[in-house]
Amino acid sequence: MKTTTRVVVIGGGVVGCSVLYHLTKLGWSDVMLLERSELTSGSTWHAAGGFHTLNGDTNMAALQGYTIRLYRELEQITGMSCGLHHVGGVTLADTQDRFDMLVAERAKHRHMGLDTRIVTPDEIRDIAPVTNLEGIIGALYDPLDGHLDPSGTTHAYARAAKMAGALIETHCMVRETNQRGDGTWDVVTDKGTIHAEHVVNAAGLWAREVAAMAGVYLPLHPMEHHYIVTDDIPEIYQRPSEHPHVMDPAGESYLRQEGRGLCIGFYEQRAKPWAVNGTPWSFGHELLPDDLDKISDSIEFAYRRFPVLATAGVKNVIHGPFTFAPDGNPLVGPVPGLRNYWSACAVMAGFSQGGGVGLMLAQWMIEGECERDTTALDVARFGSWITPGYTRPKVIENYQKRFSVSYPNEELPAARPFRTTPMYDIFSDLGAVWGQQYGLEVANYFAQGGEPTFETPSFRRSNAFQATAREVKAVRQSVGINELQNFGKYLVTGPNARSWLNTIMAGRVPKPGRISLSPMLAPSGRIIGDFTISCLSEREFRLTASYSAQAYHLRWFMQNIKDGVEVTNISDLSTGFQIAGPKAKEVLQACTLSDVSTLRFLDVARMTIGNADCIVQRVSYTGDLGYEIYTDPMAQRSLWWTLWQAGQPHDMHPFGMRAMMSLRLDRLFGSWLREYSPDYTPAETGLDRFIQWSKPEAFIGRTAAETARTTPPNRKLCAFEVTTTDADVQAYEPIWHDGTVVGFCTSGGYSHHLHKSLAFGFLPTALACPGTTAEIEILGQMCPATVLTDTGFDPDGSALRA
Repeated sequence: MKTTTRVVVIGGGVVGCSVLYHLTKLGWSDVMLLERSELTSGSTWHAAGGFHTLNGDTNMAALQGYTIRLYRELEQITGMSCGLHHVGGVTLADTQDRFDMLVAERAKHRHMGLDTRIVTPDEIRDIAPVTNLEGIIGALYDPLDGHLDPSGTTHAYARAAKMAGALIETHCMVRETNQRGDGTWDVVTDKGTIHAEHVVNAAGLWAREVAAMAGVYLPLHPMEHHYIVTDDIPEIYQRPSEHPHVMDPAGESYLRQEGRGLCIGFYEQRAKPWAVNGTPWSFGHELLPDDLDKISDSIEFAYRRFPVLATAGVKNVIHGPFTFAPDGNPLVGPVPGLRNYWSACAVMAGFSQGGGVGLMLAQWMIEGECERDTTALDVARFGSWITPGYTRPKVIENYQKRFSVSYPNEELPAARPFRTTPMYDIFSDLGAVWGQQYGLEVANYFAQGGEPTFETPSFRRSNAFQATAREVKAVRQSVGINELQNFGKYLVTGPNARSWLNTIMAGRVPKPGRISLSPMLAPSGRIIGDFTISCLSEREFRLTASYSAQAYHLRWFMQNIKDGVEVTNISDLSTGFQIAGPKAKEVLQACTLSDVSTLRFLDVARMTIGNADCIVQRVSYTGDLGYEIYTDPMAQRSLWWTLWQAGQPHDMHPFGMRAMMSLRLDRLFGSWLREYSPDYTPAETGLDRFIQWSKPEAFIGRTAAETARTTPPNRKLCAFEVTTTDADVQAYEPIWHDGTVVGFCTSGGYSHHLHKSLAFGFLPTALACPGTTAEIEILGQMCPATVLTDTGFDPDGSALRA
């Protein structure tokens, strides 16, 4: 066995073999895969083998589309068959909400180039005649849906990789992974030790155990899953063509043809996690004991939806485990805190996503970044706070909701509350209706005077609409207060702090006592961060950004750290409040002996507020006069009472994230992972106005950004006023101009202050002009939209700078 290699991939399922193939495809041939048994052991061999493009995240849908198109390429390269059956598929809708979701998904597909369509019950009868259409409103049809041979496909990946120089060692069990001081790895196996530059954990059911060898925890858990294969059914084998797939979310099932019969699988509510205390190393090509009681309700429903099942015999019952992450998406990328250790795990839809996962990871490893935003699958989207006790109930919840309607405002309840601030009980007493961000409980709004204490999930304006309007009014007319915990915060110190910031950030690094706004760029020039930089002294800076991007951003900082600089994540060590509105200055002045009037817009200063030592920043995401006030969590409650009592004479009200996201629209402020993400560049989004072109440092991404500066982009981010009634833009709705889809939306909502619906979206540069008219497709309705330069709220910034 070879004892040195560039990359060791651990795990010989479809994902591991895809990673191996894509590494060779992108140019690394000195790579090898270790499999403790035979290829396809674990989940791959007993998978149902279905594939589809439908996914609520557009980047995941694109990766699934890539995966499906890849299979023909593998067949051509290897001469092997993947057993492809492109039969198409329908996803049924039996409620208006479910139909709204499918219509919204179809709209997204317009600008993605996917050829899906909404079909009527009569069309469903022609496409999938075994379906009982009672109660069905319509469906989404996707011609790319199909299934394949799991074993043949995995071996095709493996052969393609070996043809390009990769090695595969089966019956080779990994015992240890030990990192050397230079960042390389010793992979200890029962056949000897291999020295590798990189390790990829693609161990599937054993990913937790393999990660533990490196001292890390990966948040995933195996779930038991049933599908049934029937005996021959005349209505199936007598058809002139293969029956298409049918996804029946109401019945928590998927159905396809298998030979002369049918295969039907279930995502039942009585879901069971498997191997709670760890996956046995002896497990491999076994199945779990049948547990038909667990799926009895689902079977009964399926017999009503597909009556031919009731008279068909059962040929096989397949009951096996496969792994989920808490949100159902894969865990891919460089594992935070480790050098050269990569994850390719929790790919529960391996034959829909495995090719895309392999491509993204290979690009990441070889080129340093991926061609598209990987946030939805990045292993860093879960921080060090996550635990097995949190993961397991979230995985169960995700399994149960696999086919459920996914609402843009839905807050899922499992494993909550988990992480809370010292304000949790105080805010709850004030009527807080809680949401969750990165495991943290965050107030969405405060129910008062009979307002709903639960926000009904909806694609339209929710029952929290009036409460949000009330909170917006309080900020705009007097003063509002909300918590600042849900910001990512970093302390940058040391003699080389300024010079390092000038290379890691594209924007201006401020002078002491001042704040600046700056994008952070990848080498490609795309946006990987949207930061506030605060200079407390020449050796001490604070960075503020998205709370949910903590592990992602800290990983980037550590990958690019230099001597004389220390970066500390203080996201949970620094907390406090934002006060905003025309009365904010009077409230703050009543709480401190410092002269608040000397604090200019974009100033930062240390102040004592009541009893608490604080850092006060003159900035506000509400677009109004406001202050961000940070203190130690131990002093937060004291700070609250100081500000709250001082605010009562000025009619202070608490406000939550629903109001915040409405308020930011008034000034057309963009949002991270909506308007600003690794899919976009500063030139496209307008963030190039914050780049300091005059600074001499070769900041990361400078070359690409300067090229974009001299070559205008093909598209530009625009703001729109939208004429609509009860539904606003969420994200990815298509933008039409002269009967053609020309762009897509990034986010939107209702401005309660301006009483109008607003949205952001990309248009071709030639159309990105004030006054351009277009139409935005919202839940199937064509809504007139006009490009804006400003909304009319504080256009000169006089309120913000008051």
